[in-house]
Amino acid sequence: MSLRLGDTAPDFSAESSEGRIDFHQWLGPQWGVLFSHPRDFTPVCTTELGYVARLKPEFQKRGVKAIGLSIDPVDSHKGWLKDIQETQGHAVNFPIIADPDRKVANLYGMIHPSHDEVYTVRTVFVIDPKKKIRLMITYPQTTGRNFDEILRVIDSLQLTDTHRVATPVNWKQGEDVIIVPAVTDEEARAKFPNGWKALKPYLRLTAQPK
Repeated sequence: MSLRLGDTAPDFSAESSEGRIDFHQWLGPQWGVLFSHPRDFTPVCTTELGYVARLKPEFQKRGVKAIGLSIDPVDSHKGWLKDIQETQGHAVNFPIIADPDRKVANLYGMIHPSHDEVYTVRTVFVIDPKKKIRLMITYPQTTGRNFDEILRVIDSLQLTDTHRVATPVNWKQGEDVIIVPAVTDEEARAKFPNGWKALKPYLRLTAQPK
């Protein structure tokens, strides 16, 4: 199944380290980050899960729920969680889906046979409260993900959903944003009373709306 931005994230039911998960129901009205791991007891995954656990307050501030996936069974997950806490200093505080039959992995296109015929690649999906896929990133198995970047994209998505702006290269919270070209100067004067800096007619920078 080939998923694209704007598609509805497929629903599924699966066992997890925190019990049975009905995905859409579990997400509820919140944003979600679904991310896959090749398998349990692997070094790069161990560092990733520990870091996501550390970021939980940041996810909560943004109304985001994190959920991992590995093709190993629940018993294996529970043994791995002890290693993660021991080595990373943070107990995993979100569910890890058990997917031994690769049902969810195949539903989300997480197995890339030309890269690895058996194990999932490091895929990330950001899903909005309407259950629409808003971001997809795929990393090779040997490269750990940058979850600070994923938070940055969520900040951008949530801001641009609310205001008619876009975020420029390397944008971070609090920095100037771009007024989208579809907003006329007349409309912009009402929407952005503090004004803007026009580098070109199509490139207008303004302070981040609050």
